Amino acid sequence: MLNDLAADAQVYLVTGYTDLRRGIDGLATIVQAQLRLDPFSKALFLFCGRRCDRIKGLLWEGDGFLLLYKRLDNGRFQWPRSETEAVMLTSQQIRWLLEGLENRAAEGYP
Repeated sequence: MLNDLAADAQVYLVTGYTDLRRGIDGLATIVQAQLRLDPFSKALFLFCGRRCDRIKGLLWEGDGFLLLYKRLDNGRFQWPRSETEAVMLTSQQIRWLLEGLENRAAEGYP
């Protein structure tokens, strides 16, 4: 499902730690105030907490926000921790992320 949504929108990976207790309004505030991006644009914003086993996604659908939540049973997401910024991902990088591969190390992965 997340791959399908990502195919129709730009996808931004929000680096660093995010408090996943935040809801729609809190995540939209991060997008607007810290990243200086428009949360009402046709973009999917992905956030990850400290444990790296769950992510949240925020997507504006034209008439309201969609809040996505994914928790892994095993393993962790490979999430950049450098600083709070937004990195735009390609559809291939999104697949790598959801499969648990690190974007930098996935060169040559089919």
